[in-house]
Amino acid sequence: MKKKEIETLLAHHAEDRHAYHGAVVPPIFQNSLFTFKDWDAIDEAFDNRIDRYIYSRGKNPTVKMVEEKIAMMAGGEKAQLFPSGMAAITASCMHFLEPNDHVITIKNVYGPANNLLTNYLSKKMGITTTFISGKEVSAFAKAIQENTKLIYLESPSSAVFSLQNISEIALLAKKHGIKTMIDNTWATPLYQQPLAMGIDLEVHSTTKYMGGHSDLVGGVVIGKRVDVDAIFHHEYELLGMKTAPMEAWLLLRSLRTLPMRLKQHQESTMKIAQYLEGHAKITKVNYPGLPSHEQYELGTQQMNGYTGLLSFQLETNDIEKIKAFFNGLELFLIGVSWGGHESLIYAPAISYLKELSPEQFTAMGISLGDIRISIGLESADDLLNDLEQALALI
Repeated sequence: MKKKEIETLLAHHAEDRHAYHGAVVPPIFQNSLFTFKDWDAIDEAFDNRIDRYIYSRGKNPTVKMVEEKIAMMAGGEKAQLFPSGMAAITASCMHFLEPNDHVITIKNVYGPANNLLTNYLSKKMGITTTFISGKEVSAFAKAIQENTKLIYLESPSSAVFSLQNISEIALLAKKHGIKTMIDNTWATPLYQQPLAMGIDLEVHSTTKYMGGHSDLVGGVVIGKRVDVDAIFHHEYELLGMKTAPMEAWLLLRSLRTLPMRLKQHQESTMKIAQYLEGHAKITKVNYPGLPSHEQYELGTQQMNGYTGLLSFQLETNDIEKIKAFFNGLELFLIGVSWGGHESLIYAPAISYLKELSPEQFTAMGISLGDIRISIGLESADDLLNDLEQALALI
């Protein structure tokens, strides 16, 4: 039989329907522990905790099925689910870092990840971090120190959606014996494959497009078996970063429709991004799918699609006018997340001014007038009309 397409694989890969009586939807293994017939059986299981089911804080059949689907989709040897995207990020950083190590990352990295590096790991482990724009590979080379152990990427980046040259940075890192990881939540493994470009670990908030229905919170780490197994034995088990079977089951449901949902997100978002780009009250649109994006060519080289999250800059920084637009929308719900079926609006300044120092906020290159929207699965025309009437309020 010919090689199966991703839509087919996400529907069938890692599922053994004969094992659960032919049910077209797998059951939820909502149990805390697994029992054994005798001493020798449980003794043998403890010799192979990485693959055997003993206690659901470790391995669980529902969770494992989803992990195998995601690893296949991303081209990784193995995946490990986590209870949140930040849990996945934290576990990965702690896996690669020892006290007094140095990290290189981008200025526009996700706010809580920035906080993890500059506050928590800095105080607890003496970790130092150099923040760069990430647009030039040479800047990564210049930032390397003797104790640099990790390069942490996020492409496209938070808030402004700038890109990093993933394959060249991976080559640079390998040359210097530095590990790499990337937050690939925006593009998903369907539209960008960092592991194939040489990245060591790929992390996602599965809350976003993989989940897609705004009814679960989760994260995942994908990479080589040796790294993922080590994370399981240390950070995952010892810190109790368990994924609940129910949330894994919801994620399993969502993965079946991911390719179709992403196509709709991309089609609607492109239409809306083009509209916003031509609007007199908007000075800039940040969306890698637009030819006007300063790194558009790089995007075409390392991505094969674009999802539904973008930002734009209003022509004003008058907070009352910004609020009038923000509050005037009817279809765009106000919320912090993205990647779900619903369209959302958020102003990064709201949380970043609370999470970061004024200097860090300024370094990110964003202002009060920067607005982020996530395009859902509603009619694109209806969303355009909503934006138009709200922009008229400025």
